[in-house]
Amino acid sequence: MVATGQRFAELHPGFEIQWETRSLQEFADGSVAQLARRYDLVVIDHPSTGQAAEEEVLLPIDEWVSEEFLDMQGANSVGCSHSSYEYAGRQCALAIDAAAPISGWRPDLMKRARAAIPQTWSELLDLGRRSLVTIPATPIDTLTHFYMFCACLGEDPFLAEERVVSKEIGTQALAMLRQLISLCDSDCLQRNPIATWEILATTDTVAYCPFAYGYSNYSRPGFSAHQLETGDLITTDDGRAFRSTLGGAGIAISTNCRHKEIAAEYVQFVTNPQCQRTLYFDSGGQPGSRAAWLDDEVNRRCNEFFKSTLVTLDRAYVRPRFNGYLDFQESAAELVHHYLVAGLREKDVVTELNNRLREARFEKRRGAL
Repeated sequence: MVATGQRFAELHPGFEIQWETRSLQEFADGSVAQLARRYDLVVIDHPSTGQAAEEEVLLPIDEWVSEEFLDMQGANSVGCSHSSYEYAGRQCALAIDAAAPISGWRPDLMKRARAAIPQTWSELLDLGRRSLVTIPATPIDTLTHFYMFCACLGEDPFLAEERVVSKEIGTQALAMLRQLISLCDSDCLQRNPIATWEILATTDTVAYCPFAYGYSNYSRPGFSAHQLETGDLITTDDGRAFRSTLGGAGIAISTNCRHKEIAAEYVQFVTNPQCQRTLYFDSGGQPGSRAAWLDDEVNRRCNEFFKSTLVTLDRAYVRPRFNGYLDFQESAAELVHHYLVAGLREKDVVTELNNRLREARFEKRRGAL
């Protein structure tokens, strides 16, 4: 983003774009409303769109860019990345980055262990019993893993307004997650996706990760000590594909922005497929544009990362965007993580998740009255 801001300023003398960073955790659950009061441009996670839209802190981008450009963005979407930033018929942000949990491994360590890339749940557990597997398992990661297991077992979360998932599916999903984590090193409970890929790419302690939000940098030569290979997710033993939880990032414009027209130009500049597959990727970015994911040169330079994982993102599950979801997400993530650490009963955790969902929805509705 720094590189795109610099180039845009060169093309628009008199304007300067300065980016400030925040942590991965702050990106996941920080208040977009607070950021929008301080900054002209904000990079957001799609579940924040409901709160941002209802508090009217972001410009509806569809009022500031042409319908033709929006149609191009929709046609170039990686999975549901573009539509994930829609709320109540308005486009709150445009996708600059597309990501979802994918699989990744060290080919040299897998070869040394004479281990095959697992294709099924049972094969993954077998690999885990050989101490070759790790996953990111911070609170937010364990929650998105839980969503993935629920979807894989046949029930997408949040199909009903008053519950996250049925008790039957929820208990199965939690038990599967605990079973896998019991085969990983205990430090995984404190590692986010970046720390997980760092372990794979810089040490010889583990060889395979079945699902973590993908970062194409680790597939680029010279970025870390070892170049990773990536691919799709496993299936259940009866052939059902795992569906990971969509992530990525979108760029939005604050309603407080004093230069809305130029901000809208920049948003279009950075999300244009041409910029996405050249300057944006060249500068270390992971594009949100499908054209970049299919580009032969882009893939050549990152060990086919994008082509090898596109199918995973295309079927990824999209989290809710209702106003109040972020409060629920933070609370639910801590609960699922506590279950894995303290050993609560699965059915009690599912009951409490459903209770907290109802509370999150009710609190926002009551506050709006």
